[in-house]
Amino acid sequence: MLAYPIHLEDDDDTMLATSPDFPELTTFGDDREEAIARAADALEEAIAARIHYDDDIPSPSQHAGATYAALPTLTAIKVMLYQEMRAQGLGKAELARRLGWRLPQVDSVLDIQRKTPLDRIDAAMGAMGQRLYVDAATEEHSSIRVPTDVHRGASSSSVSVQTVGSWKRLKNIRLFEYRLLPLSRAHAHAVHM
Repeated sequence: MLAYPIHLEDDDDTMLATSPDFPELTTFGDDREEAIARAADALEEAIAARIHYDDDIPSPSQHAGATYAALPTLTAIKVMLYQEMRAQGLGKAELARRLGWRLPQVDSVLDIQRKTPLDRIDAAMGAMGQRLYVDAATEEHSSIRVPTDVHRGASSSSVSVQTVGSWKRLKNIRLFEYRLLPLSRAHAHAVHM
């Protein structure tokens, strides 16, 4: 799960939402739930703009007591792809060359608004010497820590996460963790399963 902190503040008859990781993100809602849902949507727009302008996308910062807006899984994976491209100093044109694709195909894979098939993203990761590793587990088998109070926002594509500084495992909830592994480790992991 990739979730960014959202600061909520009363603003007359509305709730103002901002993000310390994305200074350009400012939105509001009639109440807390709507502000969180709008913040999740605004977060995706801020990320799309940063990809378009070839700007850095920060990793989420940690703030005790903050509310967190979680990105949809496909958006989170695209953020990981983009961050890996930047870490390797790899431009879109070079990725297209490595894949034998045209530049619009790379743009399509990075487009937050597009529903890209995972095999396309996996191919792009492979061209950078990486594999996407996805793990799902219930509480008793999970190494993932989630905040103590998790609830859905008003939008079906957003989840807000409220924490009071403590993290615990939640029972009977399937959690997804995704990370990049170098190709050799990913293949070794697949063989030993």
